[in-house]
Amino acid sequence: MRRAVLIVAACVSIVAVACAQESSSTSAAAPSGSMTAAECTDAQASSLHTDGTLTVGTGNPAYPPWWEGGTTEAHSEWEGNDPYLGKGFEGAVTFAIAQAMGFDTGAVAFVPVKFSQSYAPGDKPFDFVIQQIAFSESRAKAADFSDSYFDVTQAVVSTKGSPIDGATSLSDLQDATLGSASGDRGYDYIVDQIQPTNDAKAYDDLNGAVNALKNGQIDGIVVDLPTAFYMSTVQVPDGIIVGQLPPAGEQDHFGVVLEQGNPLLACVNLAIGELKADGSLKQIEQEWISDRASAPVLST
Repeated sequence: MRRAVLIVAACVSIVAVACAQESSSTSAAAPSGSMTAAECTDAQASSLHTDGTLTVGTGNPAYPPWWEGGTTEAHSEWEGNDPYLGKGFEGAVTFAIAQAMGFDTGAVAFVPVKFSQSYAPGDKPFDFVIQQIAFSESRAKAADFSDSYFDVTQAVVSTKGSPIDGATSLSDLQDATLGSASGDRGYDYIVDQIQPTNDAKAYDDLNGAVNALKNGQIDGIVVDLPTAFYMSTVQVPDGIIVGQLPPAGEQDHFGVVLEQGNPLLACVNLAIGELKADGSLKQIEQEWISDRASAPVLST
């Protein structure tokens, strides 16, 4: 059970300023003083989707290395991996954020959310969603993004013997048919940076892209590097990582996403800041990501 809300009348005006946010930015205004994530959450308890519970959205199925541990009878509705186990990179990050915000493990609930719905405008059935959602200016117009919890590189997944097997530069991808999930950063990279002669293929989710690659309908998938390793070793027979894609502009990063205007954004940012400051976020990354995420970088 999450501890009782600790709101004192003298702090109301401070809290209101501390947890204010600007919907046009990637993060909330930083609270003043020495307020912790847990104190911020206590002050904004009325903003929770369900009283006393942190409700988190993510994809179903939930794939490694983001979510791991397998399925369980207790939560059989979750395919691939049960998020309640708190395993995998995003699983561990979710529970670390929850703890920093003052929630015990039993006070965290999960709901399945389709990727494209996670940052769409409108009411949300969760407090925040964590689902490898890369920040972009267009997405930030409809939802609020937290500070980065993972800086990400895009990569190309293909199959042995495909037309792009052995590609070493972006120009080698010009005649390829490439795909990704609709609205995903990988799809944007294809359209904006690679600009192949064949139209990019958009799918409802990465499962659709994987099936298209397996069926020979596309030559490759552009996706974040950790997911690329899972796809190439588990999902796609004879799968390969062609290479990492060079950065385009500012560093891509994943953010926790909240309904636009949700005052809990300031609390989530405080939690992420605390996890960075004490080294917890780096330890989680080293445990679940670092040893799996390396590949040659394609030249421009």
